[in-house]
Amino acid sequence: MKKYDVTGIGNALVDIEFKTTDKFFADNGVEKGLMTLVDEARQNELMRVINTAEAKKQCGGSAGNTVIAVNQFGGNSFYCCKVANDEMGHFYMNDMKENGVDHNLDPEKLPEGITGKCLVMVTEDAERTMNTYLGITETYSPANIDEAAIKDSQYLYIEGYLITSENGKAAMKHAKKVAQENGVKVAITFSDPAMVKYFREPFAEVLGDGVDMLFSNEEEAMLFTGKDNLMEAREELKKYAKHFVITQGQNGAMIFDGDTFIDIEPYATEAIDTNGAGDMFAGAFMFGITNGHSYASSGKLASMASSKIVSQFGPRLQWHEAKDILARLEPS
Repeated sequence: MKKYDVTGIGNALVDIEFKTTDKFFADNGVEKGLMTLVDEARQNELMRVINTAEAKKQCGGSAGNTVIAVNQFGGNSFYCCKVANDEMGHFYMNDMKENGVDHNLDPEKLPEGITGKCLVMVTEDAERTMNTYLGITETYSPANIDEAAIKDSQYLYIEGYLITSENGKAAMKHAKKVAQENGVKVAITFSDPAMVKYFREPFAEVLGDGVDMLFSNEEEAMLFTGKDNLMEAREELKKYAKHFVITQGQNGAMIFDGDTFIDIEPYATEAIDTNGAGDMFAGAFMFGITNGHSYASSGKLASMASSKIVSQFGPRLQWHEAKDILARLEPS
């Protein structure tokens, strides 16, 4: 039996989440609704004008949130990441430990530099806008991949945000190769429409001969495949993944189980904050398929979990909330 259900690779970012307004965006030149990479000076400029006392701080990054979700539902996960020997880096390590996730970070060997941070700005319409300074995780490379953890996992989960650098892409390809050579299944997420729009060819290179599981939303699926409608896009995705999930926001999701398409109904909720909904969906789904649940049952669990996430502030469930959601799931 494998020690881990999922080993994730991705950026280690301390999420600093706060509520704001459209006026804040207009006054500070922030493009709403997107994940924008910024330099340290720009991020510091924004941090000087926000109310940090009301901001919520926790370890994050897309894949980081996903592996924590796996653990919250009762799974076991490992995270390959990179932080610096600074206050935020040690905070990140401690927060991962508190969430029960094993990782490759050694407090005695952290490199000098600046740990990455993501300003997550949430408006009243529940839209989330992110300005990210990658810091030391910009140098994430194959050297940060823990091959032993991958080999001892059911699944490798690859964060799409790594595609923005050559070294990040190299890490994605190396981890995928290690997994496939050792009979470990590979999952990848596109992460953000901007990643697909500007890095479509590098993504195709990483996908190569295909993966076992792909996570995408509607916009990402159509951008990657170049198709004008979802029905054509989903047929095209079969060339790249044995199985895949296409999330559809308030319309639920569709899953390709390798044979047929399964429609996953949404759960009615009042959206307050969409930050982390995709990460939570992936985490709950990955927990499901690595712990004996069917694709349909895993999709139902993921839909319930993501609907709960958008109804509250922050990208993470409370532990008791995860257990309550799991208790509601009927075996299928």
